[in-house]
Amino acid sequence: MLLARFGREECSQEPLYVALCGVAAHDDRALALLAEAPPEQRKANLLLAALHERVLAGAAPELAAYYPSAGGSREPDAALATALSACLEREWPALLHHLRHGATQTNEIARGAALWPALGDAARATGARHLALLDLGCSAGLNLGVDQYALRYRTDDGRWHERGPARDGRRAEIESRWLGAAPPPAAADWRLTLRYGLDPAPVDPGDPERLRWLQACLWPHDATRRKRLARAAHQMQSLPHTVRQADDCIAAIEPWMTGLPAGVQPVLLTSWVLYYLNDADLDRLRATADRLALSHGLAWICGDLPALSAQEAVPPQPVLPADEAASSMTLWTLRHLEAGRVAERALGWSHPHGRWVAWR
Repeated sequence: MLLARFGREECSQEPLYVALCGVAAHDDRALALLAEAPPEQRKANLLLAALHERVLAGAAPELAAYYPSAGGSREPDAALATALSACLEREWPALLHHLRHGATQTNEIARGAALWPALGDAARATGARHLALLDLGCSAGLNLGVDQYALRYRTDDGRWHERGPARDGRRAEIESRWLGAAPPPAAADWRLTLRYGLDPAPVDPGDPERLRWLQACLWPHDATRRKRLARAAHQMQSLPHTVRQADDCIAAIEPWMTGLPAGVQPVLLTSWVLYYLNDADLDRLRATADRLALSHGLAWICGDLPALSAQEAVPPQPVLPADEAASSMTLWTLRHLEAGRVAERALGWSHPHGRWVAWR
């Protein structure tokens, strides 16, 4: 069963969601709600986000007692089923709207721990220092501010290496383990000159309701991600950038490139986007990126499942410490123009949420 399996396999570290999935899997009203959504929208994580949004909106007080994100501290118990039933009955229209029209856009800022060294590699590979970054499938565009967040890498010897601006209690903070023998990334000798995002349904982080939806897509117990998202959203309001809606984001890449000023290096970023593309669109994106690499020097940074990120050979996976799970390991690659052809380089690996980075 969809809900029960999701609870066991996908959110085993979130006890509330494990319990909720188990309860919802046997709740006729929850199953009927999912059945009213289009087939492609019948997703357990979307239902969980919809319930979380109602909690954060103050519309589900019975459930709020279980959600740390709403100030709750109650452990899942026998009364959870009653609380879920009450929320489903009262908030059915809002929940159904989320299931029919919503998308789980988490916009994980901590992937910046891998994006930072990837941008450095792109700058060195192209010989450029002024980069124009296009985030395809950008959601709220928060990864466009990667150079404005305070990054800290902890190496195997226990030392911390700080990159980007210093922590000041207001900036988004990213902490990541730097694994392996490769030295941690150097201080930036590149600069993000232009920041641009494309998304079929972009989110305005300055809109409290849309920001609440982004928060609802996070797990209720993860206060660190919640704080990081809120700070990044606040920072982006004063950082020059552009986020545009595009029904066909792939077709919008070339017009963006042709409008760039001289002297900047175009860099395309996709982070956990290919996973959501059908085969035809994946082939079209790859063909478009290679064509624009040959004609306009486009460099493409991709972080995704290994079989999607690598178009050539997938490198060996790193050996992780015993306390780090290897599930959903992200491979980062760079495709760029080199000696008149498109070359691909495997840059490194990371946890999908940036908990660790292992660079090659």
